[in-house]
Amino acid sequence: MADSKRSWAFFAALAAGLLVAGVVAPSPAGAQQQQLQTLRGTLGMEDLNPAPEVVKQQLPSDGMFGRYFRQQPPLIPHRVDGYQVTKNINQCLTCHDWPANIKAGAQKPSEAHYTDRNGRQLDKVSSARHFCTQCHVPQAEAKPLVTNVFKNAAEVK
Repeated sequence: MADSKRSWAFFAALAAGLLVAGVVAPSPAGAQQQQLQTLRGTLGMEDLNPAPEVVKQQLPSDGMFGRYFRQQPPLIPHRVDGYQVTKNINQCLTCHDWPANIKAGAQKPSEAHYTDRNGRQLDKVSSARHFCTQCHVPQAEAKPLVTNVFKNAAEVK
């Protein structure tokens, strides 16, 4: 009985080995080789990809996306993929913090962002408000995954 189990295990291992060898064996001469396409396209490993364009969403005529509740933080009207926001760097603030926002033509954060936890007015955005995407999210023109019949409070009245 033990010999038949060993024989079975041996033949199973042999078959698996032959199967793997057949999968990884080089293709026969004259066979058409498949070309692999990289995600980098034609760029070499040492070349840098160009920075992606900042694509702004089409804003409504009043220049702002609507809000669904009174205290909702404004939505971000552009992509933020790849923006670096760490405890030391906040790429959002390079355009949005005062006075850089004037040159960039970007919305300045509200005055509440320039007040620390003790109520003192600051010249820069408070560290308590440093992580923008904790409250603000990018607007996306995406087809809803499920039917949505949500109405904000103003629409219900």
